[in-house]
Amino acid sequence: MKVYPIKFSPILKEKIWGGNKLNTLLGKQTSKENVGESWEISDVNGNISEVSNGAYKGSNLKELIKKHKADILGYENFNNFGYNFPLLIKFLDAKRDLSVQVHPDNKMAKQYHDSFGKTEMWYIMDSDKNADIVLGLKNKDINPEIIQNINSANVNDVFNREPVKKGDSFFIPAGKIHAIGAGVLAAEIQQTSDITYRVYDWDRTDDKGQKRELHTQMAQKATKHFDTNGKAEYNIRQNERANLVNCEYFETNIMDISKYQAKDYSSLDSFVIFMCVDGEVDITTGCQTETLKMGETVLIPAEANEVAFNSDNGSLLEVYINNRFIQAVKKAS
Repeated sequence: MKVYPIKFSPILKEKIWGGNKLNTLLGKQTSKENVGESWEISDVNGNISEVSNGAYKGSNLKELIKKHKADILGYENFNNFGYNFPLLIKFLDAKRDLSVQVHPDNKMAKQYHDSFGKTEMWYIMDSDKNADIVLGLKNKDINPEIIQNINSANVNDVFNREPVKKGDSFFIPAGKIHAIGAGVLAAEIQQTSDITYRVYDWDRTDDKGQKRELHTQMAQKATKHFDTNGKAEYNIRQNERANLVNCEYFETNIMDISKYQAKDYSSLDSFVIFMCVDGEVDITTGCQTETLKMGETVLIPAEANEVAFNSDNGSLLEVYINNRFIQAVKKAS
């Protein structure tokens, strides 16, 4: 296949909690005032991303996979996922708190929805003063049955809240109660799934005076306790990568780039996604260069052997599926 940094047209989603930072800070073209999500790379039915540059401009992600198979996905990924792209890549802007929610794991999602589960992560790109997020139940002694009866009087006693700032990163495995709080702009990497069980929506109503549906019974089935808040502890040095998340569904690193450098990906059996979370970076592979500005995303096909980067002040999230890690975990278990 033609190897180059593939860009896609963002799919913008209006949300009751959305704001305008995707437009004002990330340059997403919209006149709407409540855009909460920009789906950067999506294989969700009804929301298939379309290529916006280069040789494949006008083709969609599904068509690329059907035509190029392992050349774009990687051999192991194609064996595991077939013609389905395994990740959903987004930017999120919360002007107001998102609903408190939880996602099913693979087993539950398969049983009830014939779908993948939804493990995800957030990287905080920007936040207002005193912004926070909901992460998990406040302590292990809280019975998940309380999910059936959340209200404004007890909500602050049930859910754990964590303060956030630019550069924070959080891993949210399936089964963990969570919500992005007001004033947070985040990059999100997740399994390809759009299944959400809404636990509590802050008693708000839409423009017709209707409350959004809750899914408390399914949420109770899905909810699990976790020992940690999932916050990544990392130190980043210029022109090196630092690991944020390494799990069976994806690996995410952050790269802080201040000079030209080239990296060898020939031994990686996976596509690579780069999300620009600060500044801008020139990315070159297959003799084609694309400038990636803050809030833009590219997909590098698995067939690529080398990728070059050049920037004075850019930060990238590097995302791929680490099949060697997955195999090592399976052997150890």
